[in-house]
Amino acid sequence: MKNKENEKYVKLGITGVAILAAGMLCAVLIFRSAIIGKALRTIAKILAPFVYGAVTAYLLMPLCSRLEKLFGLLLRGRRDPLAGTLAILCSMLIALVLVLAMVLLVIPQLVKSISSLVDTLPGQIAAAQARIQPLIDNPPEWLSWVKEYSKGIVARVTTWARTDLPARAQSLLLGAVAQVASLFTALSNLMLGAIVAIYLLARRRQLKAQGKLLLRGAFRESWVDWIESELRFADRMFNGFFMGKLLDSAIVGVLCFIGCLIMGFSSPALIAVIVGVTNLIPFFGPYMGAIPCALLLLLENPMHCLMFIIFIVVLQQLDGNLIGPRILGNTTGLSGMWVMFAILLFGGLWGIGGMIVGVPLMAVIYDVIRQLTFSGVRRHGKADMIDTYNAEYHPKPVPAAPRKKAKGQE
Repeated sequence: MKNKENEKYVKLGITGVAILAAGMLCAVLIFRSAIIGKALRTIAKILAPFVYGAVTAYLLMPLCSRLEKLFGLLLRGRRDPLAGTLAILCSMLIALVLVLAMVLLVIPQLVKSISSLVDTLPGQIAAAQARIQPLIDNPPEWLSWVKEYSKGIVARVTTWARTDLPARAQSLLLGAVAQVASLFTALSNLMLGAIVAIYLLARRRQLKAQGKLLLRGAFRESWVDWIESELRFADRMFNGFFMGKLLDSAIVGVLCFIGCLIMGFSSPALIAVIVGVTNLIPFFGPYMGAIPCALLLLLENPMHCLMFIIFIVVLQQLDGNLIGPRILGNTTGLSGMWVMFAILLFGGLWGIGGMIVGVPLMAVIYDVIRQLTFSGVRRHGKADMIDTYNAEYHPKPVPAAPRKKAKGQE
């Protein structure tokens, strides 16, 4: 009896200490959020090569596995490590060729566009001023307010050009220098990331086995099955989404290039690459790519700008209603509201990269919450609520792979 009372007090003490520790941790997170954020950003900057390498290895893993099987058939009788080494080298070489081809395609077009812009911009500004000046000097009755406010606007613009413009130009120059420095840092991180990717591809089976050992050492066997099924679901989600989105964006880029050539736009390759790359971002991507291209064409020819806008609207309708659904289908299973939520949330946290990974990541989070919620509902004897919900909102659910559930979640 005494032992049970002592055990009761020990549990109460452990609970109190845990609550106190959790409160202290929350206080530290709230009042030291700036320091913690700075530390996390520093760690992320240090580990950037490993992040690049992990992403590269994950994207190349399906190709590497297929090439390893192919070389294993061709090198029958040889050692398996030779087939694996050749597969890794060929995978990295293919990735390098694709990146170099894109760079060699974009950089000359970008330089040409910038040079053309620098040459033609002064004349275009002068021509626009010549067209607008008569309206300012002799405005029609419905623009009579222009003459009244034009003098004040000109005075403010002149003052800004004399006082603020030099400081702004200096800050822009310093920003350009910082961007060049960050570009060299990114290139060095990419080179280190390629080395990390080679190591991860070479040790992928060993790392997988270590992960299984870690799971079985940290969790009960009943939970390990459920965690592994969720990890397999996440792998299918990310792999299917990225591969499908890459193929979809490549098709959109090629169609955009052909359309720009037919309509006689300048720099069709640059426009196609911008539209294709930004198409990787769901929902907002097409508009993010179309805006700079439209502005570039506006400086060249306003009619070209209008033609491009109409063409992009038609192309995106074709992609959204025909090409995308055929390639991706409903890969993530998320509604439009959750897609927008994921893009805004993870885009705000991680920028462009967050917009790209946000949708499949949100799909995985949504699935985990759904699994835990349904397990809790079944545990409380309310399984009929799940049937009612599915019948009303998911009458034809997408077939999913069978999953193993933890015993504690039945």
